[in-house]
Amino acid sequence: MKKLITLRYELAQEAARLMVEEGVTQYFDAKRMAAKRLLGKGVGKRFNYRPHDLPSNGEIQDAVKRHVEFYEAERHFDRLFAMRVVAVETMEKLSDFRPRLIGSVSTGHVRDGSDIDIHVFTDDIENLYVHLERLNWRFDHEEVAIYKEGKVQYFTHVYLLNTFPIELSVYGEYDIRKMQRSSTDGKPIKRLKLKLIYQLLAQEHAELWSNYQTTGVIEGLGQFIADCP
Repeated sequence: MKKLITLRYELAQEAARLMVEEGVTQYFDAKRMAAKRLLGKGVGKRFNYRPHDLPSNGEIQDAVKRHVEFYEAERHFDRLFAMRVVAVETMEKLSDFRPRLIGSVSTGHVRDGSDIDIHVFTDDIENLYVHLERLNWRFDHEEVAIYKEGKVQYFTHVYLLNTFPIELSVYGEYDIRKMQRSSTDGKPIKRLKLKLIYQLLAQEHAELWSNYQTTGVIEGLGQFIADCP
């Protein structure tokens, strides 16, 4: 049992390293690559293991957060603050579509390459496109097929070109009442309204948030603009 727990921990750490340092984007791919690297060295030859003994996506997500916080420290904190403010500025402009922040920016699990994930709700997607054009925002969009509730469903994803990549997932207006579960850990997705993000900024980034409210300047943003291709 102890060996299995140790293996599970080591796999989570290696998968996290692959995602942070080598740019692997999917938990499944990171887990598979980590298992191949570690077990390929003979670790798996000493005992048997079962798939459910391997780390979950949630465990890898937590390992990613620890890895980023340990190696990036202040840079991680600056990135998280900047991404949350960019999310706020974006959502304020999309208020007619009842935007909700989800994902790593809301939970704090951001890393280099993370995007800002926002759900918006409308029954008239053309209205959203017109709104974005009036804002003079550059964007692209695609239809994404997802197997959900026993059938294939199609959703529109809109990609905004900003300091950080922003992905808008478009749902019908009634869908705001439906609970959705995370593909990472199976738990209900927390959708944050603007009011809750304001509170988060005030609690976790008090000084930076106060300065932003006074000056309108996102401190530390310049280093991330320089990182953009």
